[in-house]
Amino acid sequence: MTSPMLPDPVILAIPAFVGLAVLEVLIARWRRQPAYELKDTAASLIMGLVNLVQGILFAGVIWWSLEAAYRWRLFDLPFNGWTWLALLFAEDFVYYWFHRLSHEHRIWWAAHVNHHSSQHYNLSTALRQTWTGNLALTWVLWLPLALVGFPPALIVFQKGVSLVYQFWIHTEQIGRLPRWIEAVFNTPSHHRVHHATNPRYLDRNYAGIFIVWDKLFGSFAAEDAAEPCRYGIVKNLGSFNPLRIAFHEWVEIGRDLRRAPNLRAAWGYVFGPPGWRPDGRGATSDALRAQWRAAQNEAAAQ
Repeated sequence: MTSPMLPDPVILAIPAFVGLAVLEVLIARWRRQPAYELKDTAASLIMGLVNLVQGILFAGVIWWSLEAAYRWRLFDLPFNGWTWLALLFAEDFVYYWFHRLSHEHRIWWAAHVNHHSSQHYNLSTALRQTWTGNLALTWVLWLPLALVGFPPALIVFQKGVSLVYQFWIHTEQIGRLPRWIEAVFNTPSHHRVHHATNPRYLDRNYAGIFIVWDKLFGSFAAEDAAEPCRYGIVKNLGSFNPLRIAFHEWVEIGRDLRRAPNLRAAWGYVFGPPGWRPDGRGATSDALRAQWRAAQNEAAAQ
């Protein structure tokens, strides 16, 4: 059984993306804020264009896999608005865990790190997408949705809705929103935290649309006006070369594997958290956060 096709929300939203980016530039200039840097923005645009091309190349494999899983579905869910509403939450739950795994395990971080590599935070950053995520098989996490009985076309449509939603939260031009919105939805404030390298903010706020998952699973951190977000990655690249942005972490994994003393170390270099080292002295997010907390406690004791 083949489910009917739906329009691609990302393609439909492109005019809105352009309009919002222009509006952001105008607001930033009016506020006299340096929101954009030409080379950084160009790198993000190239990353987005190549991501679009490789997405088209992989679309057949992903669609075939969803349809194959759907043939073994547990339930016959109707193709209607109620099913889409249920999928809105189910797909967002999957996205949360995909995003969390992409930060907690180096092999998937290698595919995701480019999205965090800009030291600027603006709407062009949303376009700095992976070139290797499909090769890293991250799309497999969505197959259980088809096994449950959600039609593949709805799954693909909802993934697009999620991407469109997440575009507008990549900005510093929007402050805190009303409390009830901040309590339920992912917002620019919450997502600024996610992109920050401050130890207190590292690996927090993985939400796609609903921030409630982070609050349920202990990964939420609120933006603190007393500590502005610093953007980028723990070891910034200092380069606008899209090839380096896309592949630098894969290259580093290869170098670490060549000098791995044993299989345990090799496994850790690939599947351990980013920054992991066999001697336990790696700059992982947990280690950096522990150092920050120790410094805070020491300062409070003085």
